[in-house]
Amino acid sequence: MGALAEDHSDSTHRVDSDNSSSNNNNNNDQRVYLVPYRWWRDAQESTSSDSDKKRGVLYTATQGTSYGGPMKIINNIFNSDLVFNLRREEEVSLQNGENGEVGVSGRDYALVPGEMWLQALKWHSDTKVAAKNRKSFLASEDDMADVYPLQLRLSVMRETNSLGVKISKKDNAVELFKRACKIFSIESELLHIWDFSGQTTLYFLNDKNKFSKDCLRLSDHEILLELQIYGLSDSLKCREGRKDEMAVQHSNGSLTNGSFGIVRNSSITFSGRSGEAGCLGLTGLQNLGNTCFMNSALQCLVHTPKLVDYFLGDYFREINHDNPLGMDGEIALAFGDLLRKLWAPGAAPVSPRTFKSKLARFAPQFSGFNQHDSQELLAFLLDGLHEDLNRVKCKPYAEAKDGDGRSDEDIADEYWQNHLARNDSIIVDLCQGQYKSTLVCPVCKKVSVTFDPFMYLSLPLPSTTVRMMTLTVVNTDGTAKPSPFTITVPKYGKFEDLIRALSIACALGVNETLLVAEIYNHQIIRYLEEPADSISLIRDDDQLVAYRLRKENDKDPLVVFMHQQLEEQYIHGKLTSCPNALGIPLVAKVSYLAHGLDIRNLYLELLKPFCIPAKDTFNNNVTAGSTAIEEVTRIVDNVPVTGGVATPSSVKEVEPPSDAELQFYLTDEKGIVKNSKIVMNEPIAMTGVPEEVHVLVCWSGKLIEQYDTRLLSSFPEIFKSGFLPKRPQESVSLYKCLEAFLTEEPLGPEDMWYCPGCKKHCQASKKLDLWRLPEILVIHLKRFSYSRFSKNKLETYVDFPVDNLDLSTHVAHLNDKLSNRYMLYAVSNHYGSMGGGHYTAFVHHGGGQWYDFDDSHVYPISQDKIKTSAAYVLFYRRVVEVS
Repeated sequence: MGALAEDHSDSTHRVDSDNSSSNNNNNNDQRVYLVPYRWWRDAQESTSSDSDKKRGVLYTATQGTSYGGPMKIINNIFNSDLVFNLRREEEVSLQNGENGEVGVSGRDYALVPGEMWLQALKWHSDTKVAAKNRKSFLASEDDMADVYPLQLRLSVMRETNSLGVKISKKDNAVELFKRACKIFSIESELLHIWDFSGQTTLYFLNDKNKFSKDCLRLSDHEILLELQIYGLSDSLKCREGRKDEMAVQHSNGSLTNGSFGIVRNSSITFSGRSGEAGCLGLTGLQNLGNTCFMNSALQCLVHTPKLVDYFLGDYFREINHDNPLGMDGEIALAFGDLLRKLWAPGAAPVSPRTFKSKLARFAPQFSGFNQHDSQELLAFLLDGLHEDLNRVKCKPYAEAKDGDGRSDEDIADEYWQNHLARNDSIIVDLCQGQYKSTLVCPVCKKVSVTFDPFMYLSLPLPSTTVRMMTLTVVNTDGTAKPSPFTITVPKYGKFEDLIRALSIACALGVNETLLVAEIYNHQIIRYLEEPADSISLIRDDDQLVAYRLRKENDKDPLVVFMHQQLEEQYIHGKLTSCPNALGIPLVAKVSYLAHGLDIRNLYLELLKPFCIPAKDTFNNNVTAGSTAIEEVTRIVDNVPVTGGVATPSSVKEVEPPSDAELQFYLTDEKGIVKNSKIVMNEPIAMTGVPEEVHVLVCWSGKLIEQYDTRLLSSFPEIFKSGFLPKRPQESVSLYKCLEAFLTEEPLGPEDMWYCPGCKKHCQASKKLDLWRLPEILVIHLKRFSYSRFSKNKLETYVDFPVDNLDLSTHVAHLNDKLSNRYMLYAVSNHYGSMGGGHYTAFVHHGGGQWYDFDDSHVYPISQDKIKTSAAYVLFYRRVVEVS
């Protein structure tokens, strides 16, 4: 929240008093706090004599016009502003403020300097625990968590002796802006503010040299002030209500509100004994506004064993200020400073504001106060720390050589040594491994093998969730009517999974193939032909048709027939024939297409399954309730077929329609434009041999009665909800996720590989193998998926090992000197849905005890609660084998 002010000043000179473990004196806190007036008055009356009582300036909030209107919330498409005036009344002492109702209302606030706020906080805390005879300054943990910053823009109006105030959503997080609207609302009753800090007087005197460090002059007319708000908000309670119960049993005693001790240097402990060794590192991070994603990733990193030792030591000497890929050591310094604060003896919840400011400077995608992905932050931070701490000052150029028949071990070692020649840091030492990547060209079978480094493993979740999909299969040779098939496919599978399941369901022949098309408004709007496309691109209300085609006709032109019925309607009193689209398109592939008669005969062949036989022959077989899914008798070569089984009978052949009843036109893909009429005994007016020919067929009203057009029109959607029972939550083991990651699969269309043999890009198959494992293994579970139409989060429960992750059977190259067994020490969790939710961290902190780090709150948690469906990023450390 303070990033706006810090961006305009030298952040290295900012004093973050309440979080500094090195400064034991909070009297340097020059920030201004807004507190309840009665809370402040009670402390002053008990600790100060009449002569020592602070004098302040009284302001009354009024409706003003300093920003172009009365006190109100101004909304537009760019931002939201809360604007009002503070009219200066008079200078009053504390006892003057007690006259009448002044200072008694809950709408009366006080502006106080940081050191006086701390004294008042100490008095209130000592009052609460006086019965326990505590000598140190003790405050409840909620006292510190209730402090949050708010950005105000002030303008001085000397002619009216007033201050104009604007609180903007663009300067503050959404939640904090909402709180400000409640605090400064003057619609129901008057609002009074006493300034005991003296800052507002300096504004009127224009003495900018004495402004507090949280003030910034934006212009001659506007000043930016960061207020610290205390005791005026509803504390944000943790999700599920479970954090409301502060009493948690701890192995060393009872963990309650009173056991969070804040001494003069703002230290915090679990047992109330400041500086106890067992409490080192059990420090929370304040949420600056949707920064739980950052807090979760940071807590996992700052509890990485050897990384802690490194940053608590003399890491400054390894900062690389000359690396053009680095950030001049600023990210490493900010991270190191934050880690030291978190590991200081008895530290209170730390504000990561300085780190957040540095992060936003070098990674603008993380600026502001929107929710982000903890894994994306982790990836940037690990890479940034590596570049800032890279021991290589001048990176040599190394070109990868061909294998030339050498063993994989020799090639892998060469790749690794080339990598270390350019990259050598504590991050490489701990977090980087190596995998073998094998690409195979599907055409020339060229094999390419490389050995690439990795910082973490992103494992897909082989979802056991299935999706029911209904498609209609249409024959293209006129031998059978359309048939719907309901298949089961992986919910987040690929299009090739759909084709495979549908081929089995419809008993597709070895010489046949399926052409799947999406139908909308009686038109084919797209073909689904990419095997690697995600099934999530298909919506439940889509209508898909699969046309059965013969493989030997693969290179022949595709003819698409669209139907149109001429209906007579009265328009402006005149009887007019109006075309209406009818049914779905019928398609076929044909090797010879020259005359209009070829088009007509092909179309009539496709219409055979829809022909209605004579009533006197099949009066018992055709009912008014027939639908596209019911069995309907059709005529095939003078033989009636019911349900696909032919039965001999004496049925008269249906007379073919006349030229007047069926008219054919060349058209566009939408079937709207009639380019040219197709005459039966004349050549078709086409240039060359097109890949696709669109034909519009106009039906007469009399002809419609001879065919069951309901079979052309009644097609089911992909899925109708409400018919399937709710499935139990799915579960998958971490080993299954790893096997899915290591399974050979074709590259996507966007990741085409240039084959040196074919001299062109191709969709090669790719196989990954683990070759060299790092000491710290970070595993990212790919719970979030994105497509053009949707965003999804997989709630799959992943059963991951805690004490013994054995990767011996998953490593292609076994190293006898290093163990392949790992132990879990941290988990980054994500609760909720896409684009929101909440992040926490579970951390193993020695002695077999796990802790839940939920922003500024830290709680012991039993090991049996570590495994949840919220697990997002897993942190493992190698187990040292004892021989």
